[in-house]
Amino acid sequence: MIIKRTEYIDKIKPFINKPIIKVLIGPRRSGKSTILKQIIDYLIEEGIKEENIIWINFELSDYFEIDDINKLENFISDKTKNLEGEIYLFFDEIQAIPKWEKLINSYFAKGNHDIYITGSNSKLLSGEFATYLSGRYLELNVYPFSFKEYITYYNISNDFKTHFYNYLENGGMPSTFDYEGDDRKIVLMDLYNSIVLKDIVQRNNIKNVDLLDRIMRFVMYNISQTFSANKIYNRLKQDMVNLSVNTIYNYLKYFENACLIYQVKRENLESKKILKHEEKYYLCDLGFRQVMIGHNQRDITRVIENIVYIELLRKGYNINIGKFGDLEIDFVCKKQSNIIYVQVSYLLASDETIEREFALLNKIKDNYPKYIITMDDADMSNNGIKHLNLVDFLLGNSDI
Repeated sequence: MIIKRTEYIDKIKPFINKPIIKVLIGPRRSGKSTILKQIIDYLIEEGIKEENIIWINFELSDYFEIDDINKLENFISDKTKNLEGEIYLFFDEIQAIPKWEKLINSYFAKGNHDIYITGSNSKLLSGEFATYLSGRYLELNVYPFSFKEYITYYNISNDFKTHFYNYLENGGMPSTFDYEGDDRKIVLMDLYNSIVLKDIVQRNNIKNVDLLDRIMRFVMYNISQTFSANKIYNRLKQDMVNLSVNTIYNYLKYFENACLIYQVKRENLESKKILKHEEKYYLCDLGFRQVMIGHNQRDITRVIENIVYIELLRKGYNINIGKFGDLEIDFVCKKQSNIIYVQVSYLLASDETIEREFALLNKIKDNYPKYIITMDDADMSNNGIKHLNLVDFLLGNSDI
């Protein structure tokens, strides 16, 4: 079953046939190719001739021989030489082609080319591409299925809380949805290994794969907690020779570039300065954590915090951790001139927990909205701070 990823399609539609390159970036197998195909279907429904649409997926063996920009240009020329009108170019996983930026820039400069590209590297738009096409592209970050997409896929209409815990364990990678139980875990593990091999080991010529694995496991055990490359170094140095903090820092960057993890910096809410050390890391999909190290009930608040972080990214927020004296606000979320503060907890199960979570937000004296998100069913909103049920938040039933 394929569901329409309306969230992305609706963002792209206003830019169809406009002089702007549409760029989709996200983890491998998170659904970018499906989104491209759904855009193509929409174009055909709108009357665009199929021969005017060129789609190339550089991951498919049909296109392995196209391995440089000259071969790519010749291929497109052969396909389009007798065509009239707008040409629609779809390039899937374009980072496989060296110097692809030059060719994209050339087609963009010619006009009458509506261009769509995807990539599995968060740095796809840095370097030469940014130099050539600064301000002339729309970047959309693609994520694994949200909980809302997950229940749509499975046609779930009730008992959302039970299915939420299934989602927490299984994750949202759409390529695993046709499998159940151990088969799904095997597919998810194979997918993780494929991302690490293709997007990290091969791309960065990694020799010490064991160190790479240990660093990722450390991140998985410590999601939603502040730590630094120095802390990983101190943990691993007894077992590893020729280990350096700089190597650990580079490996963390490689995981970020592959869209497997996200680094979130701390912001001093009084000075408004970004602090340089002790960041938090979150996973693109918790299914990878489940198959690598398993979930532990003691980690439930940190796992939920990861879910909320990804959902806030989907909603278009730029996110930091808030540092206020000795206190820490989970998320300071900014979108244009708007700011919201979000605190995450599993349950407000005691007066002490309620006091702690609300006190953090009460100390911030500006008038921006403040939220606490938990699994509680009862609404405990107080003193202008809104209390949201996590499942309702994930289903879009809130004003965030």
